Amino acid sequence: MTKTLTFNELRDIKDRLPDGAIHDIAGELGVEVETVRNYFGGHNYKDGNSCGIHIEPGPGGGIVVLSDTLILERAMEILNAKKISDVLTAQA
Repeated sequence: MTKTLTFNELRDIKDRLPDGAIHDIAGELGVEVETVRNYFGGHNYKDGNSCGIHIEPGPGGGIVVLSDTLILERAMEILNAKKISDVLTAQA
């Protein structure tokens, strides 16, 4: 399943991830850390691989088409868990 969003939206997701989440995702999925960084717009193909991301110029930093959404899905799970944790901490 593909997902289309703007480059700025993709970077915002990456920027909201807690410290260490990129390493956690890489470990869980059995890929290099640089591959996960490349997924979020990095360009280190010496130490990481391309991973199903295609960027076209346009508004919002360009349009991004993700042919593999596994990394994005895991990132969203982490953000949702963080949001729930933040709410519970605020209520305590």
